Amino acid sequence: MSADPRLARLSLNQRTTQRWSVAQAVDGCVRAGIPAIGLWREPVAEIGVPAAARLVTDAGLRVSSLCRGGFLTAADDAGRAAALADNRRAIDEAAALRAACLVLVVGGLPPGSRDLAGARQRVADALAELAPYAAARGVRLALEPLHPMYCADRAVLSTLGQALDVAEAFPAEQVGVVVDTFHVWWDPDVWRQIARAGTRIASFQICDFLTPLPADVLLGRGMMGDGHIDFPPLRRAVEAAGYSGDVEVEIFNAEVWATHPDQVLATMTARYVDLVLTD
Repeated sequence: MSADPRLARLSLNQRTTQRWSVAQAVDGCVRAGIPAIGLWREPVAEIGVPAAARLVTDAGLRVSSLCRGGFLTAADDAGRAAALADNRRAIDEAAALRAACLVLVVGGLPPGSRDLAGARQRVADALAELAPYAAARGVRLALEPLHPMYCADRAVLSTLGQALDVAEAFPAEQVGVVVDTFHVWWDPDVWRQIARAGTRIASFQICDFLTPLPADVLLGRGMMGDGHIDFPPLRRAVEAAGYSGDVEVEIFNAEVWATHPDQVLATMTARYVDLVLTD
């Protein structure tokens, strides 16, 4: 692993190197001296959870997160049952991978619905069923609030404060929150909410916010330094709140995905040191 102590908490979220398989991403982390990886369920499923777990363990890496569970807002009984079943599978996978947390993107409005309050209540109701299941398997659920532009289709929790309002109904070791710079940097209340979160911060994810946003706004996440976010104050805030876990770089960006992944990791590690760790 890396001899550079500055990279000791750095993690590669697998989506940042979209074209790489689990095995390739693990090998890439080893070459780049990155000690942790955030895995996604779909590429893990391609080789099977036991094989993925062996690859990570044999390489001496940590699993900083598993993405993703969630999508808990279905209004019909069949949809709710299917979502709960899928999330239980995700929890089992996170346990087998020894992931630090299972990230939950909670879901948007059901088709044709305008009942935002009802959708948020269904998220809380689902968590009441899932949190004990996760706790029994040693898995921490991590609610990720998404930027408000994703409220209708992906996440009815749009601010860290809203995520904490839901999470605080459960023990902190069962349900935490994700602080993702792309999603929270704009919020004038983010500093108070990070302090409020304290030990509920289960994951700290970083990337930059680009403008103009692309036609597919999911791909508006950029490499640190290519957008508008001032990273050190956010890093200091989560550390002051008590977070000492991995710092996971998660980028959805067509240009980044088209770049050779080894070059992406070289840029990522350099920008992390220069733009995130530097005060």
